[in-house]
Amino acid sequence: MDENTRDVLRAVMNEFNRFSYISPDDVPDIQLYMDQITTFMDAKLGACKRHPDDKILTKTMINNYTKNKLIPPPDKKKYSKDHLLLLNYVYYLKDFLQISDIQTLLSPIKELCFQKDDGRSMLDLYESVVEMVKGQTGYMTKDLMRRWKTAASTFPDASDEEAYLPVFAFVCLLSFDVYVKKKLIEAVVDEMDRMTGNSEES
Repeated sequence: MDENTRDVLRAVMNEFNRFSYISPDDVPDIQLYMDQITTFMDAKLGACKRHPDDKILTKTMINNYTKNKLIPPPDKKKYSKDHLLLLNYVYYLKDFLQISDIQTLLSPIKELCFQKDDGRSMLDLYESVVEMVKGQTGYMTKDLMRRWKTAASTFPDASDEEAYLPVFAFVCLLSFDVYVKKKLIEAVVDEMDRMTGNSEES
């Protein structure tokens, strides 16, 4: 493995290791105005930016999410911690799911948990999801390394001029993985949509 290829692998692992999320303990228990929401999200998820001037969340985004019923309207221009948690889900889902798919996923969650005093709270749900995701970190690190080795071994005879080929193969391998998982997620969401529709008709 040449130095350039090692640099690519280091960059990949650094990107994976700097992935951040909002800790349940950091979720404020008070209502926030829109400016405070965008500032909070930018501070907590800033490491996820691809470019320094990227925005995690903007006022326009929040207004669009409200218009499309991904989150309920604020109460007197103030957003609760449940709003903030819903926005966090939207942030991660919007990169690979359509707005209508996110609606399908979040509608039952809003019905079940949003600002409810009994039963499962939105924070309870979020804490469970965070713990589940954190438990996958070790597996995902090993899986990335396995995929890298697979890609590198695809072109064992690559010359110095062809050093790009293992990197290209690695991107193709990751892209195929994303494509298949996206299709699976869409199939699950479609099934949820049918279930919701059937329950409404009965």
